[in-house]
Amino acid sequence: MSDVINYAGLCSMLHGATAQIRANHEMLSRLDAATGDGDHGTTILRAMEAVSKTATEHTGTDAKSLLAAVGWAVMSCDGGSTGPLLGSFFTGMSDASDGVDEWNSAKLASVIESGVAKMAKQSRAKVGDKTMMDAFLPAVDALKAADPALAPKAALQQAAAAAAQGAEATKAMRAKFGRARNLGDRVIGHPDPGAVSISLILKGFSEGL
Repeated sequence: MSDVINYAGLCSMLHGATAQIRANHEMLSRLDAATGDGDHGTTILRAMEAVSKTATEHTGTDAKSLLAAVGWAVMSCDGGSTGPLLGSFFTGMSDASDGVDEWNSAKLASVIESGVAKMAKQSRAKVGDKTMMDAFLPAVDALKAADPALAPKAALQQAAAAAAQGAEATKAMRAKFGRARNLGDRVIGHPDPGAVSISLILKGFSEGL
């Protein structure tokens, strides 16, 4: 297990995340059908296919330019509200890359925290609002709390587990954003598909490594 993530490792993380969404997009759309318009799996798959395509075709060799290109590709695809949110996450990761192309667990935590912070400016949601942030924010907390000596893959596994717990917790919540907020108590008992997607993306990051 490597102690750092290099450019090739980052590409593998991105492909791993796409593979998770590709394998689960039908389930995500079924979740969305319970509280929304049923297309979340399709739209986030489109966004993540743009991620993998960019990672494959990118001609640079540095994390900062790759993540910026990924962010713009996601924002440019027809991903509904998911595109701008997820795109801002990747551009936020790029902002914190700082030309450092070998990330230990501490650097990985700061990069992902930057991505989530930039996305938060777009969404304005917090834990308890039944959104992607219910998975992302616990994942960031887990990364920041991880032992600095931990390998990035192990740190990502902890983050993915925290994200999955956060997504599961959304079952008990009423929605405060999106179409689901109009359904009141009818959304209780159904997990937020966006939060589930984020838990899968983080799982894919770890599996990609």
